[in-house]
Amino acid sequence: MGSQEVLGQAARLASSGLFLQVLFRLITFVLNAFILRFLSKEIVGVVNVRLTLLYSTTLFLAREAFRRACLSGSTQRDWSQTLNLLWLTAPLGVFWSLFLGWVWLQLLEVPDPNVAPHYAAGVVLFGLSAVVELLGEPFWFLAQAHMFVKLKVIAESLSIILKSVLTVFLVLWLPHWGLYIFSLAQLFYTTVLVLCYVIYFTKLLGSPESTKLQTLPVSRITDLLPNITRNGAFINWKEAKLTWSFFKQSFLKQILTEGVYDIVNNLGSLVARLIFQPIEESFYVFFAKVLEREKDATLQKQEDVAVAAAVLESLLKLALLSGLTITVFGFAYSQLALDIYGGAMLSSGSGPVLLRSYCLYVLLLAINGVTECFTFAAMSKEEVDRYNFVMLALSSSFLVLSYLLTRWCGSVGFILANCFNMGIRITQSLFFIHRYYQRSPHRPLAGLRLSPVLLGAFALSGGVTAVSEVFLCCEQGWPARLAHIALGAFCLGATLGTAFLTETKLVHFLRTQLGVPRRTDKTT
Repeated sequence: MGSQEVLGQAARLASSGLFLQVLFRLITFVLNAFILRFLSKEIVGVVNVRLTLLYSTTLFLAREAFRRACLSGSTQRDWSQTLNLLWLTAPLGVFWSLFLGWVWLQLLEVPDPNVAPHYAAGVVLFGLSAVVELLGEPFWFLAQAHMFVKLKVIAESLSIILKSVLTVFLVLWLPHWGLYIFSLAQLFYTTVLVLCYVIYFTKLLGSPESTKLQTLPVSRITDLLPNITRNGAFINWKEAKLTWSFFKQSFLKQILTEGVYDIVNNLGSLVARLIFQPIEESFYVFFAKVLEREKDATLQKQEDVAVAAAVLESLLKLALLSGLTITVFGFAYSQLALDIYGGAMLSSGSGPVLLRSYCLYVLLLAINGVTECFTFAAMSKEEVDRYNFVMLALSSSFLVLSYLLTRWCGSVGFILANCFNMGIRITQSLFFIHRYYQRSPHRPLAGLRLSPVLLGAFALSGGVTAVSEVFLCCEQGWPARLAHIALGAFCLGATLGTAFLTETKLVHFLRTQLGVPRRTDKTT
C-alpha cells in the first residue's frame, strides 16, 4: 500500500473519529439534560467522574501500550504472534480492574448510599465493562490496521445509540435503581461494541469475498484466537519489549501528569478532545505504517519520508492555529462561557482565571499531541526507553513545581505546572524530529512558523476582544453580551480569513485529504 493511499485512509479515519466524537458529545449532553429531570445531580456526577474515570483508566493502562507497539507498520510480522500479544490485554484488564476497583472502594471516599445507591455494584460493573471491551482488542486492531473506516463508524455509533436508548428506558421505568442504570448501560455498550466487530469478521472471513482480500493476514475467524505459531514462539518478543517500553511511558503519563477533572477541564478541553484526539489516533496509524522503526530517515523509502514530513508540517500548522485560536479568543470569552454554563456561581469566582489558564494549556496539548504522535511512531525501543528515563527524571521537578505553584496561586498553579510539563515533552519531541530529518532536505518543523500578517491578526483580535470584555461583559446585561459575542465573531472571521489567505499549503492539505469525498472501500 502506497504512502498516499495510507494518507487518504488516515484522513478518512480522522474525519470519522471527529464525527463519532461530535455524536458522542451531543448524545451525552442531551442525555444528561434528560436524566437530571429524573435523577439527582450527585448520581450523574459519580458516573461522569468516578466510574467513567475507573473505566477509562483501566482501558488506558491495559491496552494503550499494546496499541502503540502493534500498530507499527512492519509487513514482515508474524500476525499470529501479534494477535497473541494483543490477547494479553484481557488478563491485564482483569488485574487493573480488580486493583483500581479496590482503590475506588477502599482508599477513595465512598459516596453516601442514600445519595448514590449501589456504588460498589457500579464499580464492579464498570470494571467488568472494561474487561469485556478488551476481549475485542484483536478484532479492533485488525480493523484499525487495515483502516476499515465504515466498520468503526457503524460499530461505535450503534453502540452509543443503543446504550442511550437503554439508559432512557431504565431512567423512566426504574429510576430507583440508581447507579445500576448507568452500570448496566455501560456493560451493554461494550458488549454491543465487541459483538459488532466479532460478527463483522465472522461474516467477512466466512464469505467468498474474503478470498479477494489479499491484504488480510487471516482467512478464518479461528485465526484471530490465541494459538501457538509455527516456530513455537507464542509472541514476538521484539514487539513485547516495545510494548513494555510504551507501558512504562503510559503509566508515567497517567499517574504523574493527568489531572483537572472538574467543570473547567470539561469546558476547556472540549475542543481538544473533539478535534485533536481523532487526529492523533488516526495519524499515529499513518506514521507507524509509513515509517520504519530502527531506521534513519535517509535509509528509508524517500517518497514515504517526504510524505510523512509534509503531513507532519500540515498537522503542526493545524494544531498551532487551532490552539492559538482557542487561547486568544478563550481569554476574552472565558467569563461569558462560564456565566452561560453555570451562572454567577462559576463566573464570579476563580473560574474565569482557571479557564483562561486552561486555554493556554490546550494550545500546548494540541502541539504536544501532534509531535508525540510522530515521535512515538518513529522512535526505536531504545529511544522510547531513554524518553521514559527523562520523563521519570523530570517527574520529581514536576511534582515539586506543582506543590509550589499550587501554594502560591491555588488551582491555577496546578494548570501552570502541567503547562511546564507539557512544554518539556514538546521540547523533547521537537529535538527528536529535528534530528530525524536533519540529514534530509525536509523541514517539517516549519509548520510551527506563522506569517507576520497572521500573527498580527491574532494580536489585534486578542486586544479588541479583551477591551470588549471590559466594557461589554458580563454585568452589562444581554444586549451588551450579544454585542461582545458579535464583535468576537467578526474578529474570529477576520482571523480565519487571514489564515485562509496566508496558509495556502495547509488549506491545500485540508482540501485534498479531508474535504474531497473518496470512493468507499467495498470491504467495509
